[in-house]
Amino acid sequence: MPVHASSSTLLNHSLRQSSLATPVRVAVVGLAVAVTAASAQFTLVAPLTMVPFTLTPMAVLLTAAALGSRLGSLSQALYVLLGAVGFAVFAPSATLPPGVLRLAGPTGGYLLAYPLAAFVTGYLAERGWDRRYFTSVCAMCAGLAVIYLGGVSWLAVAYTHSLGGALTLGLAQFVVLDIIKVAAAAAILPYAWKFVGPSSSEPRG
Repeated sequence: MPVHASSSTLLNHSLRQSSLATPVRVAVVGLAVAVTAASAQFTLVAPLTMVPFTLTPMAVLLTAAALGSRLGSLSQALYVLLGAVGFAVFAPSATLPPGVLRLAGPTGGYLLAYPLAAFVTGYLAERGWDRRYFTSVCAMCAGLAVIYLGGVSWLAVAYTHSLGGALTLGLAQFVVLDIIKVAAAAAILPYAWKFVGPSSSEPRG
């Protein structure tokens, strides 16, 4: 599994000769927030749990891989902040509380884990893990594990008061589908690298 010292990302590589790098980075962070918010609107109620199915984790991890650790985590911190102050960026729900109260609700642990998950996936992408399909899957699964760790831990502490109950409500029904989504999303990354052109830090062999 290749690990490289380069800090190149899809975004940095695309902007390597651009004089508009800073405003483009600002715009892309905003776009990552918008993509995350849009993905949250595709929500299905899951049976026997307060946690809904959403496409948000896939958006978090994919945008983080493209932006890198710092901008990826920044975009997710902004997403959580916008939701906390009342913007309609979180998954719509008739039962989950709105605004900042959502962070204290059953999905709060997942939401608060998004910036850290984005940092982890972005960090691995900076080191070349997004250049090949298998390592792209691994990088995104590492971020997904952070999301589940945050979500399940919060459920266990605040709601079920047991790890077994939290795993049943917050992981068992979702993990297979999320891994399938990650496997599909990770395929985008190597093709995107081919599109933007070779990098001096691209893995060989």
